[in-house]
Amino acid sequence: MDFFGAQEQARRLTLWLIMLLVIAVAGMIAATVAVVALALVLLEGGQPGGVALDRVLDPILIAGIALGVLLVVGMGSLARHRQLRAGGSAVAEALGGRAINADTRDPDERRLLNVVEEMAIASGLPVPSVYLLDEPGINAFAAGHAPQDAAIGVTQGAIRSLSRDELQGVIAHEFSHVLHGDMRLNMRLIALLYGILVIGLVGRMLLRATATRRMVRGSRQNNGKAVLLGAGLALMLVGFVGTLCGNLIKAAVSRQREFLADASAVQYTRNPEGLAGALKRVAAHAQGSELRSSRAEEFSHLYFSRGLPSLRGLTATHPPLDTRIRRLEPEWDGELPEPRREGEAASQPAEPADEPPVQAARTAALAGVAASSAASNLSQRVGEPGSDDLAQALRTLEGIDTALLEAAHDPYAARALVYGVLMGADPESRACQREALVEAALPEVMAELDRLEAPLAEMAPGQRLALIELCLPVLRQQSVAQYARFHDCLQRLMATERNPGALQWALHRLVIAGSAGKPLRAGHRLALAQADAAVARLLSSLALAGSGEASEAGEAFRKAAEQLPLSTPFVAQPATPAELDWALDRCARLSDQERTRLLQAMAQCFAHDGQVSPREAELLRAVAWSLGCPLPVTALH
Repeated sequence: MDFFGAQEQARRLTLWLIMLLVIAVAGMIAATVAVVALALVLLEGGQPGGVALDRVLDPILIAGIALGVLLVVGMGSLARHRQLRAGGSAVAEALGGRAINADTRDPDERRLLNVVEEMAIASGLPVPSVYLLDEPGINAFAAGHAPQDAAIGVTQGAIRSLSRDELQGVIAHEFSHVLHGDMRLNMRLIALLYGILVIGLVGRMLLRATATRRMVRGSRQNNGKAVLLGAGLALMLVGFVGTLCGNLIKAAVSRQREFLADASAVQYTRNPEGLAGALKRVAAHAQGSELRSSRAEEFSHLYFSRGLPSLRGLTATHPPLDTRIRRLEPEWDGELPEPRREGEAASQPAEPADEPPVQAARTAALAGVAASSAASNLSQRVGEPGSDDLAQALRTLEGIDTALLEAAHDPYAARALVYGVLMGADPESRACQREALVEAALPEVMAELDRLEAPLAEMAPGQRLALIELCLPVLRQQSVAQYARFHDCLQRLMATERNPGALQWALHRLVIAGSAGKPLRAGHRLALAQADAAVARLLSSLALAGSGEASEAGEAFRKAAEQLPLSTPFVAQPATPAELDWALDRCARLSDQERTRLLQAMAQCFAHDGQVSPREAELLRAVAWSLGCPLPVTALH
């Protein structure tokens, strides 16, 4: 399934789930009315009669009960949503995970981070935060509201037991959930189901209050206690029924999305043996995929494999392991591998630098590439990385100076690296920008910037975006004060740049959004006619960035405009960063179909001469990221 089709399916599923959960809530209201009826009968001495029935059927009472249930469910869902608004990190920490330091020296942790970084760069997504769960079972998950706040969680059992190919299959599976909108769907499910669960928690509180309440003599007091006890049991039953209904819905949706994620992981890696091997390891492992966390059940639909032994049959959130394996390896004979000894997987050598051989990817990193056919098929590549993209991501990382790679994983050096990447090429601009940084940045950061001056000067075209992506997890870990200083420095860089280019602006915008760790807010959708001026301004700037002369840029714009019915003409005057921000914000609110057409037009701006340079490809991918359309690294190759 293509990126936009998967996103649309996830949106339809969200609406369908809300409808089903509304039905479940209506059933809970009816059950609560029955509980109240039972309580009134008991208060009347245990003899049902017309008076009690009339009281139960009173419209005001029923409306009050419905309002009360809705308030409890709504407030519970809202409270859980607020608790999870930090994104995937909130889920990872709730499960007991710890963020892996970007500069870790542990070989297993380093291997995991490398696999995640390669997949992120290959797919055109910001590198997510990575958490390690102290669990012996083999499992993983992806959580978050959007790629900007996503987190990948992996268990100790997984990084100790899986080979690099197997781990890559698992991570590719989780990236499918990121790309196809499953994370957002799952986070909404968590909040909605928790609201239903609150009804059961209220019943449990009533039972505890009754158990601890001091016994008071007298039949009336004892009768009242019996009513509280019965109400508590009844509400627990109502909450259990509602939760069961929610789990059934969650399980049905989750199973289908797991099949899609398995298929997508194979598409990304072209290595079904890796993912199948990981599933076999789960089946052969002593703890399987089981998680011991007390909150494991709440997040059960997020996991790579079934995390709870109790979820079976209709409530199973994942298809059976043998079914998933046979979809990947139809000829599988059912044989499982021997469990690996401690440290065996970690000691395996990394993949050779030239395996698999992708000559086109190697050449594209150094020179322009023919892009006429690639530009015409660009919409098919959105959110759909492949093995060529993984190979190119690995080669991109291998081509970056070691000092820059190490800096991207250090809290102070990462900030300096971002400043260095975003500083202008003009010597006078760089001098002014350095003076601005001296006034605002920490001395330790400026020392790192001086240390990185030489490797930054030797940085090859096409490496800027990769370095920015690598820095994002470290930047997201800044304190509020550190981020405020960092944001101020970024603003000073752009304010003192004498001739800000489109690539510099696009990377600056990406850093601001990616380091904040918050989903991009598009607002209500716009028709293309409503964003005509914004589209023309953006395409004009891209055409000017890809062409040396205004006449050539005008021709590139006209080629791009053929993809769209634009009424606004080419704008030869270079746009300011503020104008570009306005234009991109408007374009991000276009529908999926119209953003697809805009991507085609953007590609034509650069491909009109038959060649797309690494710098132009980098600019296109950075702008596409801000549009919510992640482009794989070889999308224009």
